[in-house]
Amino acid sequence: MFFSFPEDARWNPDRQAVEFGVGAGEYAGVVRVPRQVFRRFIHGAVTPERCLESYHLQRTRFELIAERKLRNRQLTDDGNVEITGGDLRANSRSLATKRYPSGYTVQAARS
Repeated sequence: MFFSFPEDARWNPDRQAVEFGVGAGEYAGVVRVPRQVFRRFIHGAVTPERCLESYHLQRTRFELIAERKLRNRQLTDDGNVEITGGDLRANSRSLATKRYPSGYTVQAARS
């Protein structure tokens, strides 16, 4: 399945979240990352501007999580995707160890 992520990240003041678009085939939706998720990346005040900056720095990570949630049909009631702190922890664990077909295991550095 091919996913597309337009350059449309924005702050939603009503939901207190960064939102960005996602498309896959006929599906077009919105991915939401609530303000509290960014506390993991931001020291000090978690302002909308700093959340958007952090989103851009971690964009690939958020897109990979959104892809996984769409593949697993983990959608919100309105048919969109919401990324939580738990999704970030699960993504970190899955990236920590990669197995290759030859049987070799590579451990990624943990921060």
